[in-house]
Amino acid sequence: MNLLESLKKSPSPAQYQQITAYIGTDKQRFSELILMYLEGPERITQRAASLLVHFAKKHPELIIGQLAILLKHVKHPHASKAIKRNTIRFLQDIAIPKRWQGKVTDICLSFLTSPYESIAVKAFSMTVLTNIAIENSELKNELIPIIEDQMPFGSAGFRNRGAKVLKQLAKGT
Repeated sequence: MNLLESLKKSPSPAQYQQITAYIGTDKQRFSELILMYLEGPERITQRAASLLVHFAKKHPELIIGQLAILLKHVKHPHASKAIKRNTIRFLQDIAIPKRWQGKVTDICLSFLTSPYESIAVKAFSMTVLTNIAIENSELKNELIPIIEDQMPFGSAGFRNRGAKVLKQLAKGT
């Protein structure tokens, strides 16, 4: 199967399943998917992102194996909105290894507090930070006031996610 050719066409749900089965847990094929996601063009990035969300849920170890390159690209000043949004989206679904928690925390805090980031990136960052904060009370104590400060200025979706996150942080689960 030619992965790039498969992603050039708008795959049907059945074709996405075929692509997913083709990649399986093969690290080389998964690396090829990551490169297509990061290098675009935009339509390829979007289609690859759909697959990566699936892999984050079913095979998070593959995403974890690519964290170095993903984090390098997501924090790049010229990272596209799609790369930021989708990378942070699938980071919500994996347990961030301890060795990466500091870097992920820094990136997500900068997105959450930036007045220029999209609502989706801010909301996904909030969830990633909450997942890390549940294990780390110091981050929890830092995160709560940041969210509370941003709530009055956020969209309805941001306020909704913020309220849920604050409740979750208060419970500690």
